[in-house]
Amino acid sequence: MAGADGGDGAAGGEATPVSAPTPVPPRRWRAWLLEGLTDQSGSHPGPHGKVPEEHQGRAWWRVMCLTGVDYFSTLGYQPGIAALAAGLLSPMATVVLVALTLFGALPVYRRVASESPHGSGSIAMLERLLPWWAGKFFVLVLLGFACTDFMITMTLSAADASAHFVANPLAPSALRGQTMAITLVLLAALGGVFLKGFREAIGIAVVLVVVYLGLNLVVVATAIGHVVTHPVRIGDWWDAARAAHSSPLAMAGVALLVFPKLALGMSGFETGVAVMPQIRGDASDTYARPAGRIRGTRRLLTTAALIMSGFLILSSFATTVLIPADAFKAGGPANGRALAYIAHEYLGGGFGTVYDVSTIAILWFAGASAMAGLLNLVPRYLPRYGMAPEWAAAVRPLTLVFLVIAFLVTWLFDANVDKQGGAYATGVLVLMLSAAFASCIAAWHRGHRAAAVGFGVITAVFVYTLGANVVERPDGIKIASLFIAGMLITSFASRIHRAFEVRIGSVALDGEAGRLVDAAARYGPLRIIANEPQARDREEYALKECAQRDDIPMPEEQHILFLEVTVSDSSDFQADLDVRGEVLYGYRVLRVTGPVVPNTIAAVLLTLRERTGVPPNVYFDWTEGHPLGHLLRFLVFGDGEVPTVTREVLRRAEPDPSRRPRVHVS
Repeated sequence: MAGADGGDGAAGGEATPVSAPTPVPPRRWRAWLLEGLTDQSGSHPGPHGKVPEEHQGRAWWRVMCLTGVDYFSTLGYQPGIAALAAGLLSPMATVVLVALTLFGALPVYRRVASESPHGSGSIAMLERLLPWWAGKFFVLVLLGFACTDFMITMTLSAADASAHFVANPLAPSALRGQTMAITLVLLAALGGVFLKGFREAIGIAVVLVVVYLGLNLVVVATAIGHVVTHPVRIGDWWDAARAAHSSPLAMAGVALLVFPKLALGMSGFETGVAVMPQIRGDASDTYARPAGRIRGTRRLLTTAALIMSGFLILSSFATTVLIPADAFKAGGPANGRALAYIAHEYLGGGFGTVYDVSTIAILWFAGASAMAGLLNLVPRYLPRYGMAPEWAAAVRPLTLVFLVIAFLVTWLFDANVDKQGGAYATGVLVLMLSAAFASCIAAWHRGHRAAAVGFGVITAVFVYTLGANVVERPDGIKIASLFIAGMLITSFASRIHRAFEVRIGSVALDGEAGRLVDAAARYGPLRIIANEPQARDREEYALKECAQRDDIPMPEEQHILFLEVTVSDSSDFQADLDVRGEVLYGYRVLRVTGPVVPNTIAAVLLTLRERTGVPPNVYFDWTEGHPLGHLLRFLVFGDGEVPTVTREVLRRAEPDPSRRPRVHVS
């Protein structure tokens, strides 16, 4: 039995990458599909990606437009959803929502920007709080909710864009009633953009957001002006509200109860911190503390929240007062497009068409933002956990996977905006809840007791909001559960499938380890005894060497090396190794800490083979116990039946038996 690729010897203290066999050149279509496999996800220039160096460092207000295509585009459907959810009390419920935005979500994400300034967001903050498998499981659940948020952003935005298209008077009559088909075409076009390449996202976003907000300002100002000049409409609305509710206090109570239905109006904050790497910081910024970038992100979050809060309150009030209640219902002319209804009604068909085109464009681009978020989020965690195949680091295969899921979600929800609102709000609220909880814990750990209490109160409010939303619209948690179940099943299946990879990035020998290896190599092929460290006294090493020499003949003059592996975190998939050399009681010992014993031993053996040019020999004892039990221990705790697994890892890493490190078991 022999080891992996050969290579030049490495000097003591240098890191040696553990190489794998050279793959067979892929076919042309496969090469196109997997283009940029090693770095494409990290450098993807979409709204959530790490852009090329020449595109980095934009002004915070320009990056605000990037996150704004998600956040501001909700004006396309939020007033209509609010009217359906809260009825005549929509303006009051919107005021409660805005208060939670400004005094809850905004402080939370300003804290997240400080604690996670490189775009990882609240998920990374919580990942640091929970060790071992519990942390990985928790992150996978949060990723399931995040995928729900981003995926429903794509499908809901495309569905609403379709609703605006078919409702326009100039739309071809043949396309009326074809919302499903149009939505699927928009999603397919979105996928086509990412298959071809997504460039200059910020420049496009700035144009879309400036035009869209400008048009909305005209529409809202016109609507408010009409309300002011026709105060009887306010009187009619107030009389109807009082007839339905006994007093203003009762109205306020109902508004507090129903505002969770409007929660999707808070989307966009997680996107705001995800795009932090795009913001230009100060010249004095460092990776550890990019103060300028943090300050710019806080300005971004605050400005976006203030702009959106103003639009939400004014649009909710104007649409509730001016639009008949029946028009908001399913199939009504204002369903999912309340402000577009106002634009056509009060500014004419020409302006209304321009508004529809602007709305369709920004809603479609909001889907692009969500797709880019998925393409950045999944490769950031799953490959690092070993819970995704290697192709998950490439953009195009993931784009196709997400596109198929988007088609399925659109079909399940019949391309209906109202039906998807619950799932969207669930994903948004879970991410906000996780951010509030992470901020509370972070503030407490830093000794900021008052801030921790404040974030704790905000966390409680989000718990209520999420709970009320789930009770009212359980379809949201159902679709999120499907995403989570799919995430968990595929992730752990991938982890098991990839368990026998080498899973080590590089191996570095310190000076003493290099000296011991070089000295032993002068006597011929290295002979290494794998030892599970216990007492680490003279008797332990003497008995181990005697037992091995009795069972397997070894030259007496051979210099024996002991190799001891200590498991660090068995839930980690990959790590870099530092091998330390020691001489204890005259015995030469190599010590290393790694995530899993067999793979760590295999990586060290491959490195020693590259250093000496000769496949080393390693000696094990058989482990007592049931094979299935050992397999579970290997998958969960990182040990198990070490010799068998070590040999299998080496076999897969090096197909040439003559170059494979030799495994001996007694």
